[in-house]
Amino acid sequence: MKEKNFGDRNDRGNYVPKKSVGYPPVFVWPLAPIKALKWVFSIPGYFLPWNLFYVGIGLFSWFVLSPPLEDYANLTIFNFLIVFLKNSGLVLIFYGAFHYRLYIQRAQDIDFKYNPRWPTEKSKQFLFNSQTKDNIFLTFCSGVLIWTCFEIFILWFAAGGYLKLISLDESMVYFISMIFLIHFWRDLHFYLIHRLIHYEPLYKLAHKTHHRNVNPGPWSGLAMHPIEHVFYFSCALLYLFIPFHPAFIIVTLVHAGLSPAPGHTGFERIKTNEQTSFDVDSYAHYLHHKYFECNYADGILPLDRWFGTLHDGSEESFNKMRAKLIKKNQEKCLDKT
Repeated sequence: MKEKNFGDRNDRGNYVPKKSVGYPPVFVWPLAPIKALKWVFSIPGYFLPWNLFYVGIGLFSWFVLSPPLEDYANLTIFNFLIVFLKNSGLVLIFYGAFHYRLYIQRAQDIDFKYNPRWPTEKSKQFLFNSQTKDNIFLTFCSGVLIWTCFEIFILWFAAGGYLKLISLDESMVYFISMIFLIHFWRDLHFYLIHRLIHYEPLYKLAHKTHHRNVNPGPWSGLAMHPIEHVFYFSCALLYLFIPFHPAFIIVTLVHAGLSPAPGHTGFERIKTNEQTSFDVDSYAHYLHHKYFECNYADGILPLDRWFGTLHDGSEESFNKMRAKLIKKNQEKCLDKT
């Protein structure tokens, strides 16, 4: 499975895929219902590989790994630790698998790696002077902690009878529909809060912590300032306003907690052996880390196309971004004078 079959290296040694960033044939005009239906059930498609995976892990997390709802009525240290350790275990296994194979084993060296350099381990801009250690610390000590707080407190309200819960037996159609629509809600929420935290005061206060990872690795996905983590995991607050099953909370937070890993691998494709590989769909978000002011969304809804912030990887997009950056730098220079 050779790199040149999917992309090329530029003069700086950076890998550039041949493909363009695009969207599935759902929100297109003219409408293409047959293509859309095929995409829903194809691989890759709406369900596979990632959406069904996150839903499955979320349901397993609630029905097998989580305490029963009535236990959430008591806010005890023990219950908090149980939920924190459960979420930490999911993150450790999922993020750790990407990191181990790509950055410890270096199983495919830099094949399909956008930036040929490895994460810096001697930089004062990162905690402990190490990008990896910084990212892991922020992931667990802020990210998983705040994820757990949202989970605990919303389910505490639910266990206390303050929120409207549905019965799985009586609302099976609603349950299944909502479980598989969570991805759309996450797309919309992520775009909105992502644009918000790029507002300059919030960017300087919080989001710049995440953007220190210009050359991201898997652990960069949840490496955020605590303020950004609060915004990010606030996707779970939707269920304060609509009828829900506790599993909705867990699936939504699992989706938010785990989905950043593939998008931050720093690789376009992961080799399974010398003949085969699979696309982790990370190119759009890698371009966001490289150019900052593009590709704020990272999913199915074509929000960046609708709002004019799409960088599709084409030469035209690169030229527009360069012109935008030059203009911005010139304006900064004028402001200083």
